[in-house]
Amino acid sequence: MKPWYREPWPWILMSGPAAVIVAGAFTTWIAVSTSDGLVADDYYKRGLAVNAVIRREQAAAQRGIEARIERAAGMMRVRLSGDAPAALFASLVHRTQAGRDLRLRLERTRDGVYEAALPPLPAGRWRVILDDPRGEWRIVKEGLHGAQEGL
Repeated sequence: MKPWYREPWPWILMSGPAAVIVAGAFTTWIAVSTSDGLVADDYYKRGLAVNAVIRREQAAAQRGIEARIERAAGMMRVRLSGDAPAALFASLVHRTQAGRDLRLRLERTRDGVYEAALPPLPAGRWRVILDDPRGEWRIVKEGLHGAQEGL
C-alpha cells in the first residue's frame, strides 16, 4: 500500500481550499495596493456645498449665459454668450479617475471666444465645468471625449 501523499485524492481535495487561499491573498493585495479614486476625501464638505453649486448654475441660467465648447488641434475654445469676463476657468473632470483632472485658464481672444492649450486627454468621457473668475456662475457640460478629436 502507498503512503497517503502518493495517492491523488488527498491532493485533489486539498487543491480547492488552496486555490481559495491564493485567490484571497491576491484580492487582499489588490485592495491594499490600489486606491479608491471614486471616493472623495472631503465628502461631508462637498455635501454641504451642493446648494451653493446649484445657486451658481442657476445664476448662469438667469443671466442667459451659454457656452459652446470646441476642441481642435490641441486647443480648447469656448464660445460664450451673455456675460463675458476677461478670463474663464475650465475644469476637466475625468469620470472615474480624479488624479487625471485638469484646470485650465482660458483667455479671451475675440468677443465671447476663450482659448487655452489642451494637453492630450486619456481615453474616456470628461465633464467640463466652466467658472467665471469671481465665482458667481458656473456651467457644466458633459461629453468631452479623450483620445480623439471633437465632442
